[in-house]
Amino acid sequence: MATASVVASRTPAIHRRIAQFAWATLAYNVAVIVWGAYVRATGAGAGCGNHWPLCNGEVIPRGARLETLIEFSHRASSGIAAILVVGLCIACWIRLPKKHPARIASIVAALLMLSEALLGAALVKFELVAQNRSIARAISLPIHSTNTMLLLAAIAVTALWLSADPQTLRWTKKGSWLAASTLTMLLITTAAGVIAALGDTLFPNSTMAEDFSTSSHFLLRLRVLHPALAILTTIVIAIFVSRASRDNPRARKFAGIVGIAVVSQLFLGMLNITLQAPVWLQMIHLCVADIVWIGTVLVAAETVLLRPADIALPAKLGTDNLYRTTLPPAEKS
Repeated sequence: MATASVVASRTPAIHRRIAQFAWATLAYNVAVIVWGAYVRATGAGAGCGNHWPLCNGEVIPRGARLETLIEFSHRASSGIAAILVVGLCIACWIRLPKKHPARIASIVAALLMLSEALLGAALVKFELVAQNRSIARAISLPIHSTNTMLLLAAIAVTALWLSADPQTLRWTKKGSWLAASTLTMLLITTAAGVIAALGDTLFPNSTMAEDFSTSSHFLLRLRVLHPALAILTTIVIAIFVSRASRDNPRARKFAGIVGIAVVSQLFLGMLNITLQAPVWLQMIHLCVADIVWIGTVLVAAETVLLRPADIALPAKLGTDNLYRTTLPPAEKS
C-alpha cells in the first residue's frame, strides 16, 4: 500500500533519533529498577539513614559502609534516570507537533518520574526500608511499584509512537477495554509480587507451610496471593495478546516477546519458590516481569493507535476517534 510505504521517509530523522534515545532511556530505567530490587533484598535501603536527597547528611558519603555505598549508588543511578526522562520530555516538546501522542506520553513520563522520586523520598523519610515490617510498608511498596510500572509504560509508548508519522495517527476504542483490563491485572499481580518479595526479604528462611499458618506474620500469609494471581493473569494476557495480534503484524511482533517472557516468568516463579528466593533470582524475576509488562503495554499501544496501513480500512474502524489527521491529497491516491 502506497501510504504505508511512504511513512518511514515522512518521519523526520530527528524523530528517529529521539526514538532511539527513548528506547535507551527505557532500558536504563529497567536496569535501575532491578538494582533497586537488590537494594531492597539486601536490606541496604537504610544505608543513607533517613536523609534525602543527601546521604547521611552528605552529598557524597565518605568512609561509607557497604550498605551506604549500595543505597547511594541506587540514588545516583535514579538521579541519572530522572535526567534522561526529563531530557526525553524536553526533546519531544520541542521537536514534535502539538497533538502528537508521543509528546503527550513523554509529559506523562516526566510527571511519573517526579512522583517516583517523591515516593522514594517518602519511603526513606518515614523509614519504610530495611527491616521495617509494618502495614505502612506493605501498603507503600505496591503504590511505589505501580508508579514505577506506569513510568515504564509511558516511556515505552513514547518510544513506540515516535516512529509513527504524526499526520497518519488516530485513536480507536476498539479492543481498548480488554487492553485496560489486562494491564490492570498485571499491575495488581506486580503489586502482589512486591509484597511476596518483601516477605522473602524479611523472613529469608521461611517455608511454604508458614504461608498458611494463622500464627505467621501477615506478610508471609500474603505471599500466596502472588502465584495465584500470576496464573490468572497469564490466562488474561494470553487472551488479550492473541486477539490483539490476530490482524496486526506490528502487535504480533511484541506478542511473541510477551509469550516468551511469560513462559520464562512462570518457570522463574516456580524456581523462586523452590530455592527460597535468593537475591540473584529475585533480580532476574523482576527483570523478566518488567519485560512482560513493557511487551504487553506495546501490544496495547498498537491496538488503540492506528498506523497508515490501517487508514485504508475505515469501515472496520468505526468513528470513535479521539485524535485524527489526514494525509496530503497527493498521497491519498
